[in-house]
Amino acid sequence: MNILISGGTGFVGKSLTSSLLEDNHHVYILTRSPDNFTNKEKTTFISYDYPAEKLPAIHAVINLAGESLFGYWTKSKKESILNSRINTTKKMVELMKKLHKKPEVFISGSAVGFYGTSEDLIYTEATAQAGQDFLSKVSVEWEKTAKRAEDLGVRTVFTRFGVILGNEGALPYMALPVKMFAGGKIGNGEQWMSWVHVEDAVKLIQFCIANKNISGPVNVTAPHPKRNKDFTKVLAKVLKRPHWFTTPSLFIYTALGEMSLLIRKGQYVLPQKAMDYNFQFDYPYLEEALRDALLKKL
Repeated sequence: MNILISGGTGFVGKSLTSSLLEDNHHVYILTRSPDNFTNKEKTTFISYDYPAEKLPAIHAVINLAGESLFGYWTKSKKESILNSRINTTKKMVELMKKLHKKPEVFISGSAVGFYGTSEDLIYTEATAQAGQDFLSKVSVEWEKTAKRAEDLGVRTVFTRFGVILGNEGALPYMALPVKMFAGGKIGNGEQWMSWVHVEDAVKLIQFCIANKNISGPVNVTAPHPKRNKDFTKVLAKVLKRPHWFTTPSLFIYTALGEMSLLIRKGQYVLPQKAMDYNFQFDYPYLEEALRDALLKKL
């Protein structure tokens, strides 16, 4: 297949591209600076204004682009987080409009932040009510923009990612205090962490491409979320470090501002749709996921 990806040079995008190439697909990667990359036999870098008529028949379009959530959330940072997702998604829908033959599926990134935060509720794709915080509002607008692809007759999937475990992303930052013998829970440690190994995230994206009955939201999380206090305890065990510190929530909020929401709060999110379609996770449990993500990269 010919597959078009935005965000193909990011953390998940690089892993997804490698997996697609292993399956002998041709990957077209949208980037603002295609001249900075070298095309290969099955990898072609193109700009966002690349003429649609010059593209071959595209079977699937995947949108993973967006400003990083890391960094102090100033007004301009928040605008960039939102606008980067909305504007890129709009461009991709416009590109699909111009394609003579429409793709079979549009996979558009989203986040479990859609649901808001809770220490008690369990969220699945059947949860229609979005949260009220900043990340919820971003996810709602992101998905609403992507949904325009349905008007083109394109099957559309919103992949709501949890915390992705791998050698990039959030995990190296989470592991650092543990490695420095300062690991422990954040606040009361009761906040849920809905996580997924990057290889399962990639595998589930490809599963959604292949399964023509899947559309709408898909939670890209492992089936066994952990509370922060348990997550950090397993992390310390894997790294063979003590787990004795508690970092006060107020300290995290003072240091990181509104972005601390990512650490202080959480949600219990089940990948119900993936389980209903009998998707097989390679890393359903946290300890084996962390051992692979951390130790084999050393």
